[in-house]
Amino acid sequence: MITGAMATGKSTVADLLAIRLPKSVHIHGDMFRRMVVSGRADMTPNPSADAIAQLNLRYDLAAMAADRCAEDGFDAIVQDVILGRDLADFVKRIASPERYLVVLSPRVSALEWREEQRLRAVIHLSAGALDEVLRRETAQIGYWLDCSTQTTEETVEDILTNLHRAAV
Repeated sequence: MITGAMATGKSTVADLLAIRLPKSVHIHGDMFRRMVVSGRADMTPNPSADAIAQLNLRYDLAAMAADRCAEDGFDAIVQDVILGRDLADFVKRIASPERYLVVLSPRVSALEWREEQRLRAVIHLSAGALDEVLRRETAQIGYWLDCSTQTTEETVEDILTNLHRAAV
């Protein structure tokens, strides 16, 4: 599992990590959100009951996909924004015995700069707000990596070198 706030490089890191492994899949948690064609309720600072229910569905589907892929011998890399108490809950959703968690946690200034470089949809939560949730409300499990000054290749190498620290 690779998580962190938006603009931490999760997608790129997960892709590069998957390429380095002999048999792997990259599960983008956000793809389950995008599959909702009508009635989507996005997360906001004050999410609706529907938004929370859809977030839980997204996490359930990602965990099930990861477990099913692992059953067939794939290293399944789930990548999504999973913060606060949701992170420990998500780890429990994965039934596979070998589980690794990497929390990309660059400095806020790096997040803000990266967010400026991206051309994405409207973001409902600021980099600072997400970082606050990450650092104050998220269980300190897995391998927390400040990738502020690393290239994505260096981040992947760091993860592989310290994989034992990511075991959960």
